[in-house]
Amino acid sequence: MILTVTPNPSLDRTYEVPALERGEVIRASGERMDPGGKGVNVSRAVAAAGRRTVAVLPLGGAPGALVAELLDAQGIEVAPVPVAGATRSNIALAESDGVLTKINAPGPELSAAEREALLATVRERSAGAAWIACCGSLPRGLAPSWYAEVVARAHDGGARIALDTSGPALLDALRARPDVVKPNAEELSAAVNRPLATVGDALKAAEELRAMGARAVLASLGADGQVLVAEGGAWFASAPVTAVRSNVGAGDSSLAGFLIAGGTGPAALASAVAHGAAAVQLPGSVMPSPADLDPGAVTVTGDVPTGRALREPVS
Repeated sequence: MILTVTPNPSLDRTYEVPALERGEVIRASGERMDPGGKGVNVSRAVAAAGRRTVAVLPLGGAPGALVAELLDAQGIEVAPVPVAGATRSNIALAESDGVLTKINAPGPELSAAEREALLATVRERSAGAAWIACCGSLPRGLAPSWYAEVVARAHDGGARIALDTSGPALLDALRARPDVVKPNAEELSAAVNRPLATVGDALKAAEELRAMGARAVLASLGADGQVLVAEGGAWFASAPVTAVRSNVGAGDSSLAGFLIAGGTGPAALASAVAHGAAAVQLPGSVMPSPADLDPGAVTVTGDVPTGRALREPVS
């Protein structure tokens, strides 16, 4: 079982529109509604793979009830933490040329009692979990140190922690030594406070995050592939993608693939890349099933191509 923790979940509404025109009435050609949040997406990807997952998340108001209903329909066990504020509703506008505009609401502010209830629920539901995946931004009311506290408590209970967040929350959590952190190129660049122009730059930045406390770093470099740096060494993996339909949730699907495959070593890295490559070829935030994966297309090497330039360098 993989337990996911999403401190700031959302109800995501996506509208397909011909083009955005400010001040005009725009008629959508299609719409969909999904439960959102990085940890929620990890649970959705795990469930799509046919594995058991439990999603811990604070839920409030009508949007929160709908998030729980949508997750239940996807076979995901929900461990809700009731909160007074309403779960945030996000809007995405998908134009016909592939441009996606997102409007993310701030979400409710959690009280001290709700913060403790969330921690208690994580502790109670973590028994028997192979991994705990803590993902996404923190809502108002949770300090940047909150993830560090979750990591420490999980380790005290013998659980392994995967962390996917950014900014101060990531840097603060490193001191608690999470088992794996999964930054994308932008988050990795921000963590070391310098640009990344090559795979070698990303490798060096990942090694620095390990020196700061992460036991392993799974760094997503977008279309260029992924780098895994761990105690046993460093590996690079990539897979060809013929057409990108949507990159929404692709990183979350990648983390799910990594954890499903055990969360350590080159085999888990290959699974991460296979899941990420499949996800970007699916519409919206649809998570890949085993039938969508092409593990044979993934190339993994311990000879990291440090001189390779990133197609989308981070400045």
